[in-house]
Amino acid sequence: MNRLHKAFAVAALSLATTAAVAGPVSAQGKIGVVDMQRALHETEDGRAAKAKLKKLFEARQKTLDKQQNELRTMKESLEKQQNVLSKEVLAKKFEEYQKKFAALQSTYVDFQRELAAKEGELTQHILERMQRIVKHLGQKEGYSLVVERNEGGVVYVPSSYDLTDLLIQRYNAGEGKGPSDAKAKSSKKASKKK
Repeated sequence: MNRLHKAFAVAALSLATTAAVAGPVSAQGKIGVVDMQRALHETEDGRAAKAKLKKLFEARQKTLDKQQNELRTMKESLEKQQNVLSKEVLAKKFEEYQKKFAALQSTYVDFQRELAAKEGELTQHILERMQRIVKHLGQKEGYSLVVERNEGGVVYVPSSYDLTDLLIQRYNAGEGKGPSDAKAKSSKKASKKK
Protein backbone atom coordinates (compact mmCIF):
# COMPACT_ATOMS: atom_id res chain seq x y z
CA MET A 1 0.00 0.00 0.00
CA ASN A 2 1.59 3.26 -1.02
CA ARG A 3 1.75 6.42 1.02
CA LEU A 4 -1.36 7.95 -0.59
CA HIS A 5 -3.49 4.90 0.15
CA LYS A 6 -2.24 4.65 3.74
CA ALA A 7 -3.02 8.30 4.35
CA PHE A 8 -6.50 8.00 2.94
CA ALA A 9 -7.18 4.75 4.79
CA VAL A 10 -6.51 6.63 8.05
CA ALA A 11 -8.97 9.36 7.02
CA ALA A 12 -11.61 6.82 5.99
CA LEU A 13 -11.14 4.93 9.26
CA SER A 14 -11.49 8.18 11.18
CA LEU A 15 -14.72 8.98 9.33
CA ALA A 16 -16.02 5.44 9.85
CA THR A 17 -15.20 5.66 13.56
CA THR A 18 -17.13 8.92 13.80
CA ALA A 19 -20.07 7.24 12.05
CA ALA A 20 -19.83 4.21 14.35
CA VAL A 21 -20.06 6.44 17.41
CA ALA A 22 -23.15 8.11 15.93
CA GLY A 23 -24.73 4.73 15.18
CA PRO A 24 -24.32 1.66 13.01
CA VAL A 25 -24.26 1.98 9.22
CA SER A 26 -27.75 1.18 8.06
CA ALA A 27 -29.22 0.59 4.64
CA GLN A 28 -30.04 4.32 4.52
CA GLY A 29 -26.46 5.37 5.37
CA LYS A 30 -24.73 7.50 2.75
CA ILE A 31 -21.59 6.09 1.21
CA GLY A 32 -19.22 8.13 -0.89
CA VAL A 33 -16.21 7.32 -3.01
CA VAL A 34 -13.24 9.56 -3.76
CA ASP A 35 -10.30 9.06 -6.12
CA MET A 36 -7.45 10.66 -4.17
CA GLN A 37 -4.92 9.99 -6.93
CA ARG A 38 -7.03 11.83 -9.51
CA ALA A 39 -7.72 14.64 -7.05
CA LEU A 40 -4.01 14.97 -6.36
CA HIS A 41 -3.28 15.30 -10.08
CA GLU A 42 -6.12 17.71 -10.77
CA THR A 43 -5.72 20.26 -7.98
CA GLU A 44 -3.61 23.34 -8.61
CA ASP A 45 -1.13 22.37 -5.88
CA GLY A 46 -0.99 18.80 -7.18
CA ARG A 47 -0.18 19.97 -10.72
CA ALA A 48 2.51 22.29 -9.32
CA ALA A 49 4.04 19.39 -7.33
CA LYS A 50 3.93 17.18 -10.44
CA ALA A 51 5.71 19.89 -12.47
CA LYS A 52 8.46 20.16 -9.83
CA LEU A 53 8.89 16.39 -9.80
CA LYS A 54 9.03 16.29 -13.58
CA LYS A 55 11.74 18.98 -13.60
CA LEU A 56 13.78 17.06 -11.01
CA PHE A 57 13.27 13.80 -12.91
CA GLU A 58 14.43 15.34 -16.18
CA ALA A 59 17.57 16.75 -14.53
CA ARG A 60 18.38 13.37 -13.00
CA GLN A 61 17.63 11.60 -16.27
CA LYS A 62 20.18 13.79 -18.08
CA THR A 63 22.83 12.69 -15.58
CA LEU A 64 21.90 9.03 -16.07
CA ASP A 65 21.87 9.39 -19.86
CA LYS A 66 25.34 10.93 -19.79
CA GLN A 67 26.70 8.08 -17.67
CA GLN A 68 25.02 5.49 -19.91
CA ASN A 69 26.53 7.05 -23.02
CA GLU A 70 29.99 7.01 -21.42
CA LEU A 71 29.53 3.33 -20.58
CA ARG A 72 28.33 2.51 -24.09
CA THR A 73 31.36 4.25 -25.60
CA MET A 74 33.67 2.47 -23.17
CA LYS A 75 32.13 -0.92 -24.01
CA GLU A 76 32.42 -0.33 -27.76
CA SER A 77 36.06 0.68 -27.31
CA LEU A 78 36.75 -2.47 -25.29
CA GLU A 79 35.13 -4.65 -27.94
CA LYS A 80 37.22 -3.05 -30.71
CA GLN A 81 40.47 -3.34 -28.76
CA GLN A 82 40.03 -6.83 -27.29
CA ASN A 83 42.22 -8.48 -29.95
CA VAL A 84 44.88 -5.75 -29.77
CA LEU A 85 45.37 -5.25 -26.02
CA SER A 86 47.20 -7.62 -23.71
CA LYS A 87 45.13 -9.75 -21.34
CA GLU A 88 46.30 -7.70 -18.32
CA VAL A 89 45.39 -4.32 -19.87
CA LEU A 90 42.09 -5.71 -21.15
CA ALA A 91 41.28 -7.11 -17.69
CA LYS A 92 42.11 -3.76 -16.09
CA LYS A 93 39.87 -1.86 -18.56
CA PHE A 94 37.07 -4.36 -18.08
CA GLU A 95 37.32 -3.95 -14.30
CA GLU A 96 37.10 -0.17 -14.76
CA TYR A 97 34.02 -0.69 -16.94
CA GLN A 98 32.38 -2.87 -14.28
CA LYS A 99 33.05 -0.24 -11.59
CA LYS A 100 31.44 2.46 -13.72
CA PHE A 101 28.48 0.18 -14.42
CA ALA A 102 28.03 -0.44 -10.67
CA ALA A 103 28.28 3.32 -10.05
CA LEU A 104 25.55 3.91 -12.63
CA GLN A 105 23.28 1.38 -10.94
CA SER A 106 23.93 2.98 -7.56
CA THR A 107 23.21 6.44 -8.96
CA TYR A 108 19.93 5.16 -10.42
CA VAL A 109 18.82 3.72 -7.06
CA ASP A 110 19.81 6.96 -5.28
CA PHE A 111 17.81 9.03 -7.77
CA GLN A 112 14.77 6.77 -7.33
CA ARG A 113 14.95 7.24 -3.55
CA GLU A 114 15.40 10.98 -3.95
CA LEU A 115 12.38 11.25 -6.26
CA ALA A 116 10.21 9.18 -3.90
CA ALA A 117 11.24 11.32 -0.92
CA LYS A 118 10.63 14.53 -2.87
CA GLU A 119 7.21 13.27 -3.97
CA GLY A 120 6.31 12.58 -0.33
CA GLU A 121 7.58 16.00 0.71
CA LEU A 122 5.63 17.80 -2.02
CA THR A 123 2.37 15.87 -1.61
CA GLN A 124 2.13 15.29 2.14
CA HIS A 125 0.50 18.63 2.98
CA ILE A 126 -1.81 18.32 -0.05
CA LEU A 127 -3.03 14.90 1.09
CA GLU A 128 -3.46 16.06 4.68
CA ARG A 129 -5.58 18.96 3.47
CA MET A 130 -7.64 16.64 1.24
CA GLN A 131 -8.25 14.37 4.22
CA ARG A 132 -9.54 17.32 6.25
CA ILE A 133 -11.88 18.29 3.40
CA VAL A 134 -13.20 14.72 3.00
CA LYS A 135 -13.71 14.37 6.74
CA HIS A 136 -15.53 17.71 6.94
CA LEU A 137 -17.61 16.85 3.87
CA GLY A 138 -18.49 13.44 5.30
CA GLN A 139 -19.54 14.86 8.63
CA LYS A 140 -21.44 17.85 7.21
CA GLU A 141 -23.25 15.92 4.48
CA GLY A 142 -24.07 12.90 6.67
CA TYR A 143 -21.91 10.25 5.01
CA SER A 144 -21.52 7.08 7.01
CA LEU A 145 -18.49 6.01 5.02
CA VAL A 146 -16.20 7.45 2.34
CA VAL A 147 -14.00 4.92 0.53
CA GLU A 148 -10.91 5.52 -1.61
CA ARG A 149 -11.82 4.43 -5.13
CA ASN A 150 -8.47 2.71 -5.80
CA GLU A 151 -8.48 0.89 -2.48
CA GLY A 152 -10.71 -1.88 -1.23
CA GLY A 153 -11.70 -3.34 -4.58
CA VAL A 154 -14.13 -0.66 -5.77
CA VAL A 155 -15.03 -1.82 -9.28
CA TYR A 156 -18.13 0.25 -9.97
CA VAL A 157 -19.80 3.17 -8.30
CA PRO A 158 -22.55 5.45 -9.62
CA SER A 159 -21.26 8.93 -10.39
CA SER A 160 -23.65 10.36 -7.80
CA TYR A 161 -21.56 8.65 -5.08
CA ASP A 162 -18.23 9.99 -6.40
CA LEU A 163 -17.04 12.97 -4.36
CA THR A 164 -13.78 13.51 -6.28
CA ASP A 165 -14.92 16.52 -8.31
CA LEU A 166 -16.35 18.14 -5.17
CA LEU A 167 -13.07 17.50 -3.32
CA ILE A 168 -11.07 19.12 -6.15
CA GLN A 169 -13.39 22.14 -6.27
CA ARG A 170 -13.27 22.67 -2.52
CA TYR A 171 -9.51 22.20 -2.41
CA ASN A 172 -8.92 24.72 -5.20
CA ALA A 173 -11.34 27.13 -3.46
CA GLY A 174 -9.06 27.10 -0.39
CA GLU A 175 -10.97 24.83 1.97
CA GLY A 176 -9.21 22.63 4.49
CA LYS A 177 -6.15 24.77 5.11
CA GLY A 178 -4.41 24.00 8.36
CA PRO A 179 -1.09 24.45 10.20
CA SER A 180 0.87 22.29 7.72
CA ASP A 181 -0.23 24.58 4.86
CA ALA A 182 1.11 27.65 6.66
CA LYS A 183 4.46 25.89 7.17
CA ALA A 184 4.60 24.85 3.51
CA LYS A 185 3.81 28.40 2.39
CA SER A 186 6.51 29.95 4.60
CA SER A 187 9.11 27.42 3.41
CA LYS A 188 8.22 28.24 -0.22
CA LYS A 189 8.79 31.94 0.46
CA ALA A 190 12.11 31.23 2.19
CA SER A 191 13.34 29.07 -0.71
CA LYS A 192 12.35 31.74 -3.26
CA LYS A 193 14.43 34.40 -1.42
CA LYS A 194 17.57 32.23 -1.73
